[in-house]
Amino acid sequence: MKRRSLLAGIVAAGAVPAVAGCSSGSARTSVAGAQLAAASGHIVEGTAITEVFGDGQKLTTVALEYDTEIDASKLSPASFKVTDRTVTNVYANTAAAKAGHGVSGRYVVIELSLMDEAARLYEDGFSGSSSSSQQPTASTSASPSSSATVSPPGSPSGGPGGGGGMKSPTLKTASAEVTQVGTVTTTGGDAYAANSAAITTSKVDNLIVDDFQQLKYTDADTGRSLQYNLFVPKNYDRSKSYPLVLFMHDGGTASTNPLITLTQGLGAVVWATPSEQAKHECFVLAPQFTGEDDEGSDGNAPALKTIKGLIDSLTGKYSIDRKRLYTTGQSGGTITSIALDFTYPDLFAASFLVAGQWDDLSQVKPLATQKIWAVVSQGDEQAYPGMTGIMDAIEKEGAKISRAVWDGQLTPAQFAPYAAQMRAKKTPVNFVALKKGTVVWPDLQENSVDNHVCTWRAAYTIEGIRDWLFEQRRK
Repeated sequence: MKRRSLLAGIVAAGAVPAVAGCSSGSARTSVAGAQLAAASGHIVEGTAITEVFGDGQKLTTVALEYDTEIDASKLSPASFKVTDRTVTNVYANTAAAKAGHGVSGRYVVIELSLMDEAARLYEDGFSGSSSSSQQPTASTSASPSSSATVSPPGSPSGGPGGGGGMKSPTLKTASAEVTQVGTVTTTGGDAYAANSAAITTSKVDNLIVDDFQQLKYTDADTGRSLQYNLFVPKNYDRSKSYPLVLFMHDGGTASTNPLITLTQGLGAVVWATPSEQAKHECFVLAPQFTGEDDEGSDGNAPALKTIKGLIDSLTGKYSIDRKRLYTTGQSGGTITSIALDFTYPDLFAASFLVAGQWDDLSQVKPLATQKIWAVVSQGDEQAYPGMTGIMDAIEKEGAKISRAVWDGQLTPAQFAPYAAQMRAKKTPVNFVALKKGTVVWPDLQENSVDNHVCTWRAAYTIEGIRDWLFEQRRK
């Protein structure tokens, strides 16, 4: 199955939306040229905090450092204005970080609405949009303490447009302009009066994303190079053995910027959240493909060999358990996973396949003896019949398969009993179709494209599937 044929169908069909996502981490990156205004009074520094959601990375919070501790009990959201943004909450903290509740400290944390148009930093690789509005929508995001937190980001504004074409996805640098328009009181009782001078944040804290290394691999046999992102468990101990999750992005995310695959949605970052790592400490590998030539989605043998070579190089360098290698991907990333599965049938312990397909069913026979959990949407006119065809083909080869149809807009908590019920059957292959009419977010179009992309908005929030993946082990 060539990825270009899948993308051609997507572009022809209309527009792609995007979900809500993931957070954690504490690394900071300086923003070149950003300076605080000299007349900003008692504010020492500003930090822009970003989080990745299923529909991409967004600027969600600003943390202002003051020259002394601020009284948390006397702060008001009305005391701050952020240009082009809606302030939703303000509290003090002892660090430049979000918190469940405020405590007096040197930092004032300003939370911002996810529905603001200016919140979005990531824009996908398609031109046009199925909906330019940003209405409130209930969707799932992962947070530092939980992978099942509900938040209301706006509907995505980017996607393949009717008659539009492919373009490079973009990622803006997070920056915010903040003005203290009301009085701020210190713990010592001093009143810092309003100041008309706006300050611009000078640091960025990209939650989860900053926890990945950006590296490059060159395969000695093929001569091909591949950029990739690597998450190493924070308490890595070479005396222990760790699983590895390989995530491969969709075709609309092809780019020369390695951060794109981390910021486009949940597929890569969800595995690196503190809550997920607490349960399943693992390495996360997320290659950044520049196009179909290095993806291997068309069965390109040198490309597939390069991806396998990268995995082999990491298992040689780190204490990674070769019996606990897992692959997952969305759309074209699933296509590449399928190609790897039948090209190297003994490589992965299990595969989590989201919104993908393969045309030549004679090639997928090796998947009959593998562990697979596939998720597609019934409204996806390519992936749904395509994955159904794969399931029918491997069932004829002897694969034992559990099949189910689920509501596509359930919360993670609501998905849990359905996933548990399917896991209890202990079949090596599980096939979930998200019911047509339940997948597409409000204000998006009920078409094949929006069903396609909204599939992975739901799929990567399902904790039970992620847990199932780590239960599998190659003999």
